[in-house]
Amino acid sequence: MYKNYNTAQTSIALNLNFDIPNNHIARLIDMFVETIPHNIIETSVATTGRPAYHPAMLIKMFLFAYSRKVFSGRRIVEMNTENIPMKWLSQDATISYKTINNFRSSKEVSNLIKISFIYFTKLLADNGMIEDEALFIDGTKIEADANKYSFTWKRAVDKFYPKLKEKIVLLYEELIENQVVKEMEKEYLTSSDGLAEILEKTHDEITHLDYVIEQEPKVIKGGSKNKQQRRKLKKLAHKMENDYLPRAKKYEEAERLFNGRNFFSKTDHDATFMRMKEDPMMNSQLKPGYNLQAATNGQFVLNYGIFSNPTDTRTLLPFLSDMHSLDLFKYIVADAGYGSESNYSAIVDDFDKTPLIPYGMYEKEQKRKFKNDPTRIHNWKYNAADDYYTDHLSVKFSFKRYSIRHDKYGYERQFKIYEADKTQETFKLDELAKTPKGRQRQVAYNTTWNYFKNYVKDLLSSDQGSEIYSHRKYDVEPMFGRMKSIFGVRRTHLRGKQPVENELGILLMTMNLTKLAGILTKATANFSHKQLSNIKKTKNRPKILLIIEFLVDFSIAG
Repeated sequence: MYKNYNTAQTSIALNLNFDIPNNHIARLIDMFVETIPHNIIETSVATTGRPAYHPAMLIKMFLFAYSRKVFSGRRIVEMNTENIPMKWLSQDATISYKTINNFRSSKEVSNLIKISFIYFTKLLADNGMIEDEALFIDGTKIEADANKYSFTWKRAVDKFYPKLKEKIVLLYEELIENQVVKEMEKEYLTSSDGLAEILEKTHDEITHLDYVIEQEPKVIKGGSKNKQQRRKLKKLAHKMENDYLPRAKKYEEAERLFNGRNFFSKTDHDATFMRMKEDPMMNSQLKPGYNLQAATNGQFVLNYGIFSNPTDTRTLLPFLSDMHSLDLFKYIVADAGYGSESNYSAIVDDFDKTPLIPYGMYEKEQKRKFKNDPTRIHNWKYNAADDYYTDHLSVKFSFKRYSIRHDKYGYERQFKIYEADKTQETFKLDELAKTPKGRQRQVAYNTTWNYFKNYVKDLLSSDQGSEIYSHRKYDVEPMFGRMKSIFGVRRTHLRGKQPVENELGILLMTMNLTKLAGILTKATANFSHKQLSNIKKTKNRPKILLIIEFLVDFSIAG
């Protein structure tokens, strides 16, 4: 016997109660967003016209859509018409995809996402879910929504822009000889503004010659010199208007967009070409993308940042400077890609934290071959009283001078330069003290860098330090695997740094909430209904302590 089923009936009874189970992810999203005070979420809006949709409602819709792996604005609108939990979150409001996309790309949602991470971190801290007092940091490359083969190289601009300026100077000198323009500074005349002014004056001179030619007789013996001059100026004006000026503007815009980078994508100017790991065999390709930095604890993302430079070393300090709730942590844990003198110095001196970050040569220096290498300065004999080194060949290196060097990013490093003495104990040592070209051998010693290297070695070799550092592999790295494999986000869906940062922020917060929902689901099995109800009635608990509320709802629903 079957239940009655007939699609040809003239009417169908509809259940208009948009209610969902108490243990649904949409309820956790709703409860979390509601913990953020509305006076923080709400921004100034126009007092006239149609009222705007509330930001809390829109961010709830995004979080739920991303939890269902729906990232398209049109698909989100489609969900709002077909999906009951989405209808419950939006209160059955009719929203267009333009509203969805505009909100996702706005600056207002960027502030809202940053605030949500602050409240989520507070939620974890209030419930004792911050572990080890360690903040784990790592980065990954996300491919941009841009053309893979359309990019501008800084090397090409540096090569062709000076040649264009030389041509502009030659053209300018020709116009000076013909008394068309007046003297200008070289830097100004080679710019697009200066070139536009020269072009304008050239057109004015052509207009003046047109008037003069109209007053001339129709037949002039030997031809009209004014017509010859006009023909020449028109040729120069055409070259400036159709060649020099557009190229000058293009090169100036490119120099502005480089912003310290060597190339950028023409489709998404904020995207930089980076090497992407295409497969486990490390067959990398150069593609436009963004460098996503994330800070985690307990596999929860507590903060994130988007950077256009591909190297992790330069992203650490600005990322930590923008990090909220940094006082909750004592240790900064990252891989060797973040180890540098500038990073160690800032973490210890400026942030007052303990770095558990190996440097690039850390693993190699632990090997016996490196430790016993006689050519390394750390294996040489050092005389502290007279400040000199003696190498494995018995060549004496005396202190000569201090040296200050700056890397390409402007960081200052101080070195002590030791030079082999010209007069050694034997004639043979005199020869060994020289380079193949006959100069005295020199060696540079960075006191600060070696201090931090020994400092980090001691931290990582200690029992506590090695244990905390070992957590990095299964704390921050699985988060990236979950993002790319489970949620399927290997490429952005928006263009521009701000929209991409908003999109990834919503995605990471969605991952946090879905993980929290899974933990809560398992935790309900350990409490009885009566125990949860008693906990819920406890006085003086934090207002943001929604986990207890949610545990009760999960238990009742179960």
